[in-house]
Amino acid sequence: MKKYLAILLTLLMLFALAACGAEKPAEPTKAPEASEGEETKELSLGEIITASLDKPADTSDIKQAVEDGTFKVGFILLHNEQIGYDAAHLEGIHAAMEALGITEDQAVFKYDVPENEKCYDAAVDLAEEGCNIIFANSFGHESHLMQAAEEYPEILFCHASGQSAATSELENFVNFFTKVFESRYVSGVVAGMKLKELLDAGKIEDPYVGYVGAYPYAEVVSGYTAFLLGIRSIVPEAHMDVTFTNSWADITAEGEAANALMSKGCVLIGQHADTTGAPTAVQAALDSGKVVYCVGYNVDMLSVAPTAALTSAQNIWAVAYTSILDKAMKGEGVPRNTAFGFENDGVQISELGESCAEGTAEKVEEVIAAIKSGELRVFDCSSFTVDGKTLESYDKSYGFDGLELIWDGYFHESELLSAPLFDIEIDGITKLAK
Repeated sequence: MKKYLAILLTLLMLFALAACGAEKPAEPTKAPEASEGEETKELSLGEIITASLDKPADTSDIKQAVEDGTFKVGFILLHNEQIGYDAAHLEGIHAAMEALGITEDQAVFKYDVPENEKCYDAAVDLAEEGCNIIFANSFGHESHLMQAAEEYPEILFCHASGQSAATSELENFVNFFTKVFESRYVSGVVAGMKLKELLDAGKIEDPYVGYVGAYPYAEVVSGYTAFLLGIRSIVPEAHMDVTFTNSWADITAEGEAANALMSKGCVLIGQHADTTGAPTAVQAALDSGKVVYCVGYNVDMLSVAPTAALTSAQNIWAVAYTSILDKAMKGEGVPRNTAFGFENDGVQISELGESCAEGTAEKVEEVIAAIKSGELRVFDCSSFTVDGKTLESYDKSYGFDGLELIWDGYFHESELLSAPLFDIEIDGITKLAK
């Protein structure tokens, strides 16, 4: 309850700030207008995406529904409140509803909706129930949500973690996400502080990190790379093995993956998977005498790993839902892509565990301040190499070939699109075959 009230108070105090969107890059050079008889130059992918930043979705019909008393909002969730990722979304949704005065009878929820045609069915059900806005929260929901958006142009469809709004011709479809790579970097700093403590004390000799990932998607690659870069800011020689469960939430597979990594000698386990499987396994190993700790995702893991868990990277979905719903209910344009990071309280790390190294809290404050000010860029190209070389250009992100994402010396994650696009395999990370 205290945590919920704290989130609500933060929303009310920072309400105006909550609507901040993704940073815009430098204005692109626009193609000149064609003279009579000349063909118009075809826009590049970068120009199309950048132009979409200035074409928000119209929400005047939603404002009218609010005024008429017919407003309704629908939510499609991959799982339910028992799974960390969805629990975090639900916490954010309810905080946003409270902040905006949306009542329970104005909200309709669809739980345990898989990433297939059942998502389309759920979206159609919500549309037929009179929802003016429909949200979906998982990557694989996107194509099915877009199918429904084509059939219901008067409804606004909002998809978390997707990549298609900017290039789609749908005027009623938007993407949003958090800059979770920022909180993963900071959680990596926490892990790095612990590894340094263990190295200095002679308790370990090799800063060998393991990571339990769900799928080899850009979102996961971005996250584990940011995590290692945070660790390396403290322990430059750290290296990491990554394994995948091929499921967003499989508590057994996640526990087994963590155990396999620990058996290889990993002394710190991170995760981009949605259950407590990995932290539970790490706590059991620590209790048995093994020197090993963990960093979680989505929720505080101290309840299942009280001495093994150092912290968790977290999304504060209340900020995203409040921003989008507030704009829509006021009839203001909703951006095609919006990302929420430390600068507008869209991400955080959870409470530090008792096993964290001395000085960790102070270091965390320092790093977050540097991210907020722009002094620290998570994917600063000087902080990693690929085949021994520093990258100066990258336009090969999966599905966005030709879109340049590096300029000014860093990879511009979640700026052109809200969803992560960093899928580069950097030196020091080994992906293991399952």
